[in-house]
Amino acid sequence: MRIATWNVNGIRARLHAVPAWLDQARPDVLLLQEIKSADAAFPAAAFEDRGYGVATHGQKGFNGVAILSRLPVEDVVRGLPGDAGDGQARWIEATVTGRRAVRVVSLYLPNGNPAPGPKYDYKLAWMARAEARAAALLATEEAVLLGGDWNVIPAPGDAARPAAWEGDALFLPASRAAFRRFLNLGLTDAVATFCPGPGHYTFWDYQALAFERNDGIRIDHLLLSPQAADRMSDAGIAAEVRAGERPSDHVPVWVELDD
Repeated sequence: MRIATWNVNGIRARLHAVPAWLDQARPDVLLLQEIKSADAAFPAAAFEDRGYGVATHGQKGFNGVAILSRLPVEDVVRGLPGDAGDGQARWIEATVTGRRAVRVVSLYLPNGNPAPGPKYDYKLAWMARAEARAAALLATEEAVLLGGDWNVIPAPGDAARPAAWEGDALFLPASRAAFRRFLNLGLTDAVATFCPGPGHYTFWDYQALAFERNDGIRIDHLLLSPQAADRMSDAGIAAEVRAGERPSDHVPVWVELDD
């Protein structure tokens, strides 16, 4: 079972790129972030025609997450628990079933800039709610995968120029500490496991030839419960997608699970 995550930075702007990558890479499940589309406006037919079921938690113009799956999807939950007044569409989860089931989450963690300030406060509060939900999912002792744009640079080696990110919400000590708390729950970072060391990035700014100079950061992550991590056989970053026509500033990240 191949599961991938991709912040597409607008599904309609990437309607040429996402189907093309699905045809080439053939993931069983693709978690999408920043679809920037209401549910009714999501171009589901482009994916259903390729055999993918579609579950969305959308929002007009910004945010929005989705799950595309060639496998059966059950028990879809939209929205992160813990704050009934939070109207931002940043979390969707469901169970996908091959020979064995996996509970998957597609999440789009808040950016948090400028920091300090209310946007950063929201980021940390959202991460605390996500941590509580992750702990509840781990308590089921089932295979669980949390994937998406985490908007956190976990360590200096995850940025080409870490000094340039000092003071940014993605790299502040509190953000990195909150991310470590997920790992301390017992989750495994798939890409860090199979692609250790610096130089492995998932995001490059559109400005100043950042991709051409490999001036990137790693902020898109797949975190797996022990039951899912035991099934990992490979993981990686599809960096070549960033060189395509009208690309997203993020690229797909994937993990292979024995099924």
